[in-house]
Amino acid sequence: NFFNSDDSMSLGVCNGCQLFIELGLINNDHDIKPKMDYNDSGKFECIFTSVKIQESSSIMMKGMEGGNLGVWSADGEGKFIFPYDESKYLIPAKYSYNEYPSNPNGSNYNAAMLTSEDGRHLVMMPHIERSIYPHNWAYYPKNRNDEVSPWVIAFDNAYNWLKNK
Repeated sequence: NFFNSDDSMSLGVCNGCQLFIELGLINNDHDIKPKMDYNDSGKFECIFTSVKIQESSSIMMKGMEGGNLGVWSADGEGKFIFPYDESKYLIPAKYSYNEYPSNPNGSNYNAAMLTSEDGRHLVMMPHIERSIYPHNWAYYPKNRNDEVSPWVIAFDNAYNWLKNK
């Protein structure tokens, strides 16, 4: 009921992403659901990588399209496996390039995030919540003097959407 309510939204990060995918909550209209699998490396990966924000319906990623942001990723089973062509999915962020180490798990279509068609439910393997402050980043551009990183926009978007419901 929560997922079907038009005044709800959710964020599943890492284990939350795995749970939402396992329960089939993001692409519930698909006959064959996406799955999560072990990283191509066969080991737990903890890495600072970057993602490129794509056009999508995601409430949280609105206004961030085209951005390429650093982010922490830490998982052992973070590989998105998609049974259909990429056009069947809304992928709000992709790892900056397909090869390891940028795509630390080997996800199909370079996917780092996946969102529901209406944009209210977002799942991701990278940890944007661990990347809010510039001092949390492994590298932050010296020419920027941000108190918080651009990832805070995602949480501001969620707050504003909920406030207006």
